[in-house]
Amino acid sequence: MAKAAMPHPSHGKHLCYLTNLGFQLSNPKEYKALVKGGKFYCKICGRVAAGEKSLCKSAKL
Repeated sequence: MAKAAMPHPSHGKHLCYLTNLGFQLSNPKEYKALVKGGKFYCKICGRVAAGEKSLCKSAKL
């Protein structure tokens, strides 16, 4: 099976990708730090994050 390529640079650090890996379960403190006081949402998946760099296509809430 071919290895899937990331859709864009830095995707490996975005909540879209991290939650699919179970990051919120394996690293709850780090996950909470990324989402606490969310000010941005992802136009693609709808997730909310405190910083725009944690999302693929961020927009202000």
